Parts: sequence; C-alpha cells; structure tokens
Amino acid sequence: MVVDFHTHTFPDKIAAQSIAFLSEKGGIRAHRAGTLAALKDSMRQNGVDYSVVLPVATKPQQENSINALSKAENGREGVFFAGGIHPDCEDVAATLDFIKDAGLFGIKVHPDYQGVEFDDPRYLHILEEAARRDLYIVTHAGVDIAFREHVHCTPDMILRVLSELGSVLENKLILAHLGGFDLPDEVLQKLCGKPVYMDTAAVLHLYPDKCREIIRRHGPERILFATDSPWADQRSFLERFHSFGFSQSDEARMLYQNAERLLGVRLL
Repeated sequence: MVVDFHTHTFPDKIAAQSIAFLSEKGGIRAHRAGTLAALKDSMRQNGVDYSVVLPVATKPQQENSINALSKAENGREGVFFAGGIHPDCEDVAATLDFIKDAGLFGIKVHPDYQGVEFDDPRYLHILEEAARRDLYIVTHAGVDIAFREHVHCTPDMILRVLSELGSVLENKLILAHLGGFDLPDEVLQKLCGKPVYMDTAAVLHLYPDKCREIIRRHGPERILFATDSPWADQRSFLERFHSFGFSQSDEARMLYQNAERLLGVRLL
C-alpha cells in the first residue's frame, strides 16, 4: 500500500493560473494540472492508493473556504485533507476547533508563502493550540525555490520552536522535505533524532545519498513517503524511494503504516 502524504491541489477555476504563476516563479515544471481530478488520475495511473492534500492559506480570508472544502472532500476516493490556517488568523481557537470537529488530521502552514518566520510568536501560539487539540502540524521546512532570498523555516528555528513548546509538540510536528529543502547537512547535524516526523516530498532525486542517510539516522518509524505532486511525478518518486534499498518492514512503515497512525484511520 502507498500513501503520498504531501500533495497539492487548486480549485478548478484557478488551477491553471496558479500552476503557471508558481512554475514561472520557481522555475519548475508541474507534472499534472493541479486539480483534484488530476491528482486522482495520477494516483490511479501510478500505484498510489491514498494521497494527503496540504492546502496553504496565504491570506486569513482564505481560511473559511479552504477548511470548508477540506471538510467536504476529506476521505473521499482515497484523498485526505489537512486544514489551513494563517498566522494572522483572527480567531485561532475557533478555526482549530472547526478543523478538529471536521475530522481533519491536522493543519498545514507555509512560512515562506505566509511571510512569517517559523519561530514567530504567532506560529508558536497556533502550534501549541493545535497540538493541545491533538492535531498534527505540517510545515514547509528549508528553502522554497520560489522564495530563495529568505528562508523562513530553518533547522535553527525549528530547534527553537521545539525548545519553546517542549513536550506539548512532541511527535505532533511534521517537517516537509526531509526536515529542510536544500539543507540536508544542517538536517543531519541538528534535526535527526528529534521528536518530529519528516516527509520525503520533493527531495529524493536532488541528493539521494543524503536523503538515505537522513532517513537512516532519523528512523523509518518517523518518516512519511511523499512526493509534492503536482511538482513531482508520483511514479518516479516511488521508484526512487524503492531504489534506496530499505527493508520491506521499513518500507511499509514509511509508505503507509506511519500515515495510518497520523491520519487516525485503518487503510484497506
């Protein structure tokens, strides 16, 4: 069984525009159209049983529509959704309560797209309140290729957040891109072994040897297979993952067993 724990979709009416803008801004090519239908088509074609969509609220005004859509679509046809929240959210408690009551497993934040550093007090408040509600928090970590001029979530920032929130956040934080896109040496030095999960989105083909070492040091029990579709091809990422040569039991943990635990469902 395969769960892709990090994908993105856009509403049909803005998908083409969003993909074109982000492709130009980041100098990358999208492998799919960026719609929910395109993601489901990719899953059917490429042997992915379930996917997790991680929406990003780039403005506080987007939260309600994002979370209503996530609630409506969550769990349908093999696709699970996180909720979205912005650091300038006017009512953090109410927004997180809606996400929890909707049955969503957690929230996604993106410090680069939201223009706030990860150790900012606004994020600390959101992360603490989310964790106390037994919600997981997925954050973009490391460089964002569309905003290379400033990294809003560095390993040092992550360490400060873990220190500040302590046991409240333990094993509730999921660091995308194996702890820090384009920062594998810092991840190896500072983050491996910490009480966080990491996903494999977008990085497996960039520095495969270091990715393999991060996974080995951090431990397969806290790694989630992920691609970053539509910015990555699900089939090629799955093939790259298998090429790392982990044991069948370790692959099972990373491909679906860890995801089952975080999503709180039994996958068939």
